[in-house]
Amino acid sequence: MKIFETLSPWIRTIDEPLDVNLEIPHIAYAEIKKAEPKILVFTHPVDKALGKTYDMPVVMNIFANDAVVETIFGATPDAIAAKVQKALKLKPPKSLSDKLETFKFLFDLRNVFPRRLKSAGACQTREIADLSELPILKTWSDDGGKFITMGQVYTQSLDGEIHNVGMYRLQVYDDKRLGMHWQIHKDSNHLFHQYKKAGRKMPVSVAIGGDPLYTWCGTAPLPHGIFELMLYGFVRNKPARLVKCQTNPIHVPEDADIVIEGWVDPEVTEIEGMFGDHTGYYTLKEPYPVLEVSRITAKNDPVFYATVVGKPPLEDKYMGLPTERIFLPLLQTQAPDLKDYKMPENGVFHNLILCKIAPQYPGHSLQIMHALWGVGQMSFVKHALFVDETAPELGEYEALTKHILDRLTPEAVTITTGIVDALDHSASRPLIGGKLGIDATGDTVERTIDLLDDTALLKKVKTIDSDVVALKQYMTQSANPVTVIQYEKKRPARELFEALKPLSGHIAIAVFVDTRQNDVNNPYMLVWRVTNNIDAQRDVWLEEMIGVDGTNKDPMDGFTREWPGDVVCDADVFADLRARGLIDLDDETIDRYQLVGESK
Repeated sequence: MKIFETLSPWIRTIDEPLDVNLEIPHIAYAEIKKAEPKILVFTHPVDKALGKTYDMPVVMNIFANDAVVETIFGATPDAIAAKVQKALKLKPPKSLSDKLETFKFLFDLRNVFPRRLKSAGACQTREIADLSELPILKTWSDDGGKFITMGQVYTQSLDGEIHNVGMYRLQVYDDKRLGMHWQIHKDSNHLFHQYKKAGRKMPVSVAIGGDPLYTWCGTAPLPHGIFELMLYGFVRNKPARLVKCQTNPIHVPEDADIVIEGWVDPEVTEIEGMFGDHTGYYTLKEPYPVLEVSRITAKNDPVFYATVVGKPPLEDKYMGLPTERIFLPLLQTQAPDLKDYKMPENGVFHNLILCKIAPQYPGHSLQIMHALWGVGQMSFVKHALFVDETAPELGEYEALTKHILDRLTPEAVTITTGIVDALDHSASRPLIGGKLGIDATGDTVERTIDLLDDTALLKKVKTIDSDVVALKQYMTQSANPVTVIQYEKKRPARELFEALKPLSGHIAIAVFVDTRQNDVNNPYMLVWRVTNNIDAQRDVWLEEMIGVDGTNKDPMDGFTREWPGDVVCDADVFADLRARGLIDLDDETIDRYQLVGESK
């Protein structure tokens, strides 16, 4: 494929036979943690348990790094964002040169619309018997089975007027059936309910591979009703070329590597999961619709795209950057004084957003905060932090954190209720949970605590609760240092918080974590853990000091839902791959990203 020739400087080919169960995904998961990850091509995938060898390579980390992403897009994300902004702000041309430039721009927009071909596509060159012939991966030990993780799921409305492509995980039940994990908030689910109401089966096709940009388009948060492949045409400046599937009316890219066609009976569901997801936690078993496969076709010499999701950093770090940049102009139509935003990778996107605004009046940040919480996938964001244009760049995390803490007061914190992502495990009830916003656009505040060193403060804390095992203070030069307190959780964090109030003269912000796979000296993973684990309405307390309960919840906390485990590599498989030289991470990196679980 031509794209692989273009990307060849970043490709690492692995010819050793490797198992689709754990081995291949563990290697890809380790690779993406490197400073300069590469695309991995596994030329000899096998299933050791079944004694099966597959005849197509597995390609992982196709969006391996920023240089790869820029090559795939053919331009920088900022350049594409500028093109989006130009389209949104077209003005009547004033001069002949303006008219010519505007005409060319408008003429190029004809390429936005996908083109339907009458002929068959390369993706329909040969037929594949069933799902067992595809090198589908089992990523994590506790996964419910094998999952397709990089499928482009194509659907259409009942009347055929609306077309959609999304990227959803697909569990393999058997040779002819896939679980359709389209969550309640997703466009495909909205279309599905049209068929359910009409009592008709829904056509669905899954394309794998082809131009990697198709896959990214499937993740793009476009408004409902806009076909994501229009964005492909906008970026490529040429239309996506589609062909009709052979057993249903869905159209898919003609150059896809593999196409799985089928139908979903709206009356049939099956338990799907567990699955180690991009939050870094397992998502639990739930009933989802089922795709009955009617045909599988492929091009000659196809490749099988897959991705690994788990704890950050992940491939979605690199997929997310163009999403941030390209969709900024669209967000600015809803909030014109939003100057920039960033979703840190260890906030797993929907858990944390940083926003820079140009406030014009008191409460302006609140207005923008609520506007963002009402826009598409931004409505899933749990924690939103706002600064003005005097703040450091949003990617300068240490300086930005100090800037925020120097302006933090309880009055600057807004806690409310809204929808949360279906994958969120911390809310007391599914799909609805607490939201937290911080307005750090105000003036600096004075430090009001008497700062002690860690050793002295830990000694005082342990006299109150001997189950506290470690303590670390961060941002000690700021007005509001953050004290991370780790303890053996024998009582709710709220009770420990109450007991520590006599130390409020020494503690501005207390963040509580338990002893399960936490390290008070690892701020990267602490941000990941705490933003995952809190529901702001239940777990943030604005009192003599600010308290945050980042522990795993259980009935002790009045939490009645099942709390999932976090994702780790199988220790024995991981150790074997390291011994064979297939994983070359050092111990420090492995520990920093909490990659491995306990040996069996």
